[in-house]
Amino acid sequence: MSGIYKSKVVLITGGAQGIGLGMAQAFARKGATVIIADCDHEAGAETLAKLKQKKLKVQFELCDVSLENQISELFKTVGKTHKKLDVLVNNSGTGFQKPVPLEELLSADFDRILAVNLRGPLLCTKYALPLLEKSDAPAVLNITSTRAFMSEPDTFGYSASKGGLEALTHSLAISLAGKRIRVNAIAPGWIETGPWEKKSKRYEPKHSQADKEQHPVGRVGEPEDIAEAALFLCSEKAGFITGQHLIIDGGMTVKMIYH
Repeated sequence: MSGIYKSKVVLITGGAQGIGLGMAQAFARKGATVIIADCDHEAGAETLAKLKQKKLKVQFELCDVSLENQISELFKTVGKTHKKLDVLVNNSGTGFQKPVPLEELLSADFDRILAVNLRGPLLCTKYALPLLEKSDAPAVLNITSTRAFMSEPDTFGYSASKGGLEALTHSLAISLAGKRIRVNAIAPGWIETGPWEKKSKRYEPKHSQADKEQHPVGRVGEPEDIAEAALFLCSEKAGFITGQHLIIDGGMTVKMIYH
């Protein structure tokens, strides 16, 4: 698929670190102009410098997707600069790292998670619409999670928001079909992002044999695994696919465990 995104404009929310960074780099390497939207200025500036050093076409825009006014301004900027948008990747997410028992759950914390993980993608798609309609083959990709289908204890906001995003995916696919906009989702499992974090938070991953054996493929996932699927789903090669989700978890969610 070398060069298939040449002349394409791709916007990735939460694109400065982790899976988002993996996708940003992958799309840019295939010729796209990539707009990284992120609320972390440190990570954004660092990523911008790194990818520009590789001669990739990228730009960074500061945006908190929980705030509608910032989303609106983001797409106004994109419109002025690029006039169109070919691919929107709703990747921003929060809330997985802070599990709390139900009796200690604060409604404000729950609302914050839903604002970023669920309302954010909806509003980003809303404000991106006029630009997506100017594309020859527009696509929206939502990054959900296997937590939409299974849970560990006390991850209410994260699980609920990712489950909602799965439902929002097929709702948007049907609602935007008349505008020729395809909408799909990727649900990642355990993806190791340690080497893909900003410098101040980066770490060298250490996975035990048991960690690896949880996955039928024999290893923990990497951002590149998600990026490769994103390249396909957002391309015209996937033109007959919409309203679907692709679970990428090394087979972890289909493995029965009796002990």
